Amino acid sequence: MANQTFELKGNLFTLSVLQLFSLDLTKLRQDLDSKISQAPKFFQGAPIVVNLADVQEQTVEFKELKQTLVDLQLNPVGVCSGTQSQHDLAKEAGFSVLNYSRDVQPSTPSQSQAAEVVEKQVYLPAQIVNGTVRSGQQIYAKDRDLIVLGAVSHGAEVIADGNVHIYGTLRGRAIAGAQGQEDTSIFCQRLEAELVSINGSYWISDSLQGEHWGQAAQITQQDESLKITALVKG
Repeated sequence: MANQTFELKGNLFTLSVLQLFSLDLTKLRQDLDSKISQAPKFFQGAPIVVNLADVQEQTVEFKELKQTLVDLQLNPVGVCSGTQSQHDLAKEAGFSVLNYSRDVQPSTPSQSQAAEVVEKQVYLPAQIVNGTVRSGQQIYAKDRDLIVLGAVSHGAEVIADGNVHIYGTLRGRAIAGAQGQEDTSIFCQRLEAELVSINGSYWISDSLQGEHWGQAAQITQQDESLKITALVKG
């Protein structure tokens, strides 16, 4: 073991999925550039999987698509939900072909597997931050909830595998369900966020500025999108 140079392990990572509805790469570049400009630090170098489900009948110029994403400082790592011929062409362009987890029918786990799944779903006691999370700080609560007894400033980021509770104003970025937990939420006493994300679904500031902006709110994931409701005070 002393001479071992590496070890390969399986793990789970959150990847952003780019759902393509059109192959107009000029418009795609413009629309993505506009979206990225609203939260550049979040998107810079972000790994992207391109979902081809809605363009299966069309010819995809994968090399041009890849270069478009690279030019926007994204990291295109793979494609999913395309046809076999699309997947073959994507591989030639340097994409990996991934199985989109929502398309895979789960098999019946063995008794030992079921026990492992249950164990993974038991979180540790919540991680508590006593005070404000300042600009430039990042707090990650692994396998647990995160409670911030203060505000989250612009340019700050709080991440949890469980729920995120903010007992002040959320001005920065908050990410819940970071390892793929769907039934997690973000709670805050005042919503003014740069970005919120749950289980890979995210909204940036312009999508949040509705009736709940500046109010106490709960953000949840519903049908692969986000939902904001008023946080009822007792």
